[in-house]
Amino acid sequence: MGLLRDELLKSIWHAFTALDVDQSGKVSKSQLKVLSHSLCTVMKIPHDPVALEQHFKDDDEGPVSNQGYMPYLNRFILDKVRDNFDILEFNNVCWTLCFKKNINMSHLLISNDDAFKVWCIFNFLSEDRYPLVVITEEIEYFLRKLMEDMGGIWNQERFDDYKLTLNRKQQCLSAWELIELVGMGHFSKGMNRQTLSMGISEVFQELILDVLRQGYMMKKGHKRKNWTERWFVLGPNSMSYYVREDLTDKKGEILLDRNCCVESLPDKEGKKCLFIVKCSDKSFEISASDKKRKQEWIQAIQTCIQLLRLGLPAPHLEAKLRRRELRQKQQAEQGELEERMRLLQIANENKHRQLESMRKKLEEAAATATLEEQRRKQTQTDLQDRYRTDLEREKMVRQQMEEQVAQKSSELEQYLQRVRELEDMYHRLEDALEDERQARQDEETMRKLQTRLLEEESAKRAELEQIHLQQQRAISQTQAEKQELESERLAKETALQAAMLQLESLERERHGALEQYEEVRMKLEQAANKTKSWKDKVAKHEGMVRLIQPGDKGPQRMTNWGPAAFTDTELDLRKKSWQEKKNHNQSAQ
Repeated sequence: MGLLRDELLKSIWHAFTALDVDQSGKVSKSQLKVLSHSLCTVMKIPHDPVALEQHFKDDDEGPVSNQGYMPYLNRFILDKVRDNFDILEFNNVCWTLCFKKNINMSHLLISNDDAFKVWCIFNFLSEDRYPLVVITEEIEYFLRKLMEDMGGIWNQERFDDYKLTLNRKQQCLSAWELIELVGMGHFSKGMNRQTLSMGISEVFQELILDVLRQGYMMKKGHKRKNWTERWFVLGPNSMSYYVREDLTDKKGEILLDRNCCVESLPDKEGKKCLFIVKCSDKSFEISASDKKRKQEWIQAIQTCIQLLRLGLPAPHLEAKLRRRELRQKQQAEQGELEERMRLLQIANENKHRQLESMRKKLEEAAATATLEEQRRKQTQTDLQDRYRTDLEREKMVRQQMEEQVAQKSSELEQYLQRVRELEDMYHRLEDALEDERQARQDEETMRKLQTRLLEEESAKRAELEQIHLQQQRAISQTQAEKQELESERLAKETALQAAMLQLESLERERHGALEQYEEVRMKLEQAANKTKSWKDKVAKHEGMVRLIQPGDKGPQRMTNWGPAAFTDTELDLRKKSWQEKKNHNQSAQ
């Protein structure tokens, strides 16, 4: 009865929460009267409205809270509950009070009846704390069982991704969130509505209706001894059989207890795969469709009888309790592990502080030793530096003396060599200037050629567009004129093709001219670079000559490339020497 009370409280909590419109945790007395009357009616308990008035006689003017309603609910309703009412009808009453205020069914793939079944499954799998939620382990258990009953393949990766999203929020779902998750078909993609509904129904029958197995089998009658096909439904303590699988026409029920047994029978009367269920008052002979199903039915019935003998609950309820106990055990172990880790961390921090203190002392001793060593090394280094400085000073004096002697001896030779290089440089500079002028002329010629080609191309394009317009006008004429102008159109197309060929030829010529222009431009850049390099060399050599052999202190001659290499006096002497050589040659002739 304790488990039944817990399940009833979950459904009543949903109804009470739906009546709490402003979410204050309080509901008016009139609404509680209606709720109490509905609960008493569906659970077949005599309703006493006077007891409710007496229980809340101090709260006549205001609403009453959930905590204030619980004593009345336990005393006058739940304590009087027996097993003589339909729990599905009870759940349906609570569902009717709460579902319209919490969920919109228009966008879901499931019907209202399927949503009610998911709601009942949620109440069964939810934790025994309020507000009611279902944790991720139970969500996975429900979705995995739903996919198995639909014949689908469970996608663990998709659920792991969804669980990560769920963990970032709250690690659990409410009843309405679970209904929306199933109704949106996130984990049943590829399944139609009918398959999803059948899967929900099978899970509902197994978890809520305690259906351990169901299917068609042949049953032998007790009076006529004939064989009739029936739909059998096996529960924890009974085995009902119906005309069809819609469970509308129930034909009988086999009550199971600890004294029942099930045995296999040999084939007889043309029937195969026989077994018998023996009860205290009568026996039932049943024929399965094949040996596999026969063995499965015998094993399932034996499991029910064994559970009744041991006084254990239904398998799925026992599995839920085992899962909950395992989670509680894991949580306790996790708490113990966290406590151990905390103690280890504290001990580690203490050890770390001790080691840090020892390290500081060692560092201080090492710093003192290092300081003494540094002082000793500094004294030794100072002495070595002083000796090294004296040696380097003497070496530098000796090198300077040697460099001065070598420099004086090489100045004359350098002067003569630079004079020869300067004369040769002048000749090369003249050639570079000539190349630069020729490159500029070639560039101008290529620009004019490119301009002419562009003008011809523009003219050809205009002519081509004019021919195209004439052709369009010729096409737009009447059908009678079309035959007459066909020959003219062909001629114009020929001319158009010729113009296109000529345009392509002009394009090729223009590309060739552009390539020639690029070549000329590269030559011009090379010549300019060569001229610049020669100018730099001339300027450098002229400066060096002036440094080696200083001339007159008079004004310096300037040229197009910078300061001149010779002064006016030097140029006059060279001119006079050249004139004398010329006169001497003429007189010799």
